[in-house]
Amino acid sequence: MDLGTIIGIVLSFGLVLSAIMTGSSLIIFVSVPSLLIVVGGTIGAGLVNYPMNYIIGVIGVIKNTFFSSLDSPAEVIDRFKDYANRARREGILSLEPLIKEIDDDYMRKGLQLTVDGLEPQTIQEILETEISYLSERHATGADVVGALGTLAPAMGMIGTVIGLVQMLQTMSDPSSIGPAMAVALLTTLYGAIIANLILNPMAGKLKARSKEEILLREMIMEGILSISKGENPRIIEEKLNSYLPPKDRIVSD
Repeated sequence: MDLGTIIGIVLSFGLVLSAIMTGSSLIIFVSVPSLLIVVGGTIGAGLVNYPMNYIIGVIGVIKNTFFSSLDSPAEVIDRFKDYANRARREGILSLEPLIKEIDDDYMRKGLQLTVDGLEPQTIQEILETEISYLSERHATGADVVGALGTLAPAMGMIGTVIGLVQMLQTMSDPSSIGPAMAVALLTTLYGAIIANLILNPMAGKLKARSKEEILLREMIMEGILSISKGENPRIIEEKLNSYLPPKDRIVSD
């Protein structure tokens, strides 16, 4: 669970709601027509902009902003030190029983290729292709969420124009001016909130998550290639440490 995402959403919405309730009742900021215009318009425009499966997949993409299942770099380094020591003592085939216990598909695939005896260059080509397509998938997911964040304020402006037109057409009836004006203003508010408190920040979090996962996979690939070349565990540790900031590097006793 990503506490940053939870705290950010609770904090931002909490402060906005607190500001509203200190000056008026919350109920006057509830408008079903405004919500339908913004949410419905954003989803509809998104379906025009992207294939339907992209929009449906947004739910799963957004989930990644709340949950992270990545191993820590320190854990990856420790595991590869252990694998390297085992491979040097007992041979590369000694790693085969361990492969089934690995949860990470990428690491499991790389070690299996190594145990199968493929050349390091071939292993590198396969693993780099995996990283490339992973990067493209992540970029697409973040782009879809970012595009929806761009569309939401635009839908809010459309709702504002609708409300103003309705208001101007009924100026002779004072009782209809208030509801029309509410739709005009609340659609802009809803669009701004959905875009700037939810979608755009989530798109940014997805991009950060993608960079973290790609860095971790590059570390794993480096470790696998080093094992396939039979390098010393100490050298492997130094190579993997180079991917980390100095303050996060592991210092062996």
